[in-house]
Amino acid sequence: MAVPKRRVSKTRAAKRRTHYKVALAKPIKDKDGSWKLPHHINKFSRSYK
Repeated sequence: MAVPKRRVSKTRAAKRRTHYKVALAKPIKDKDGSWKLPHHINKFSRSYK
């Protein structure tokens, strides 16, 4: 079984994790011309799709 020879420091582990970022959802234009977030209900027409 592979075992690390030395402990990985907090700083080194944090540097590796900096690339795990969540992309922000981009608003899309609905059929009626209003903007909405994907997978959200349209505020004006009350439609989901």
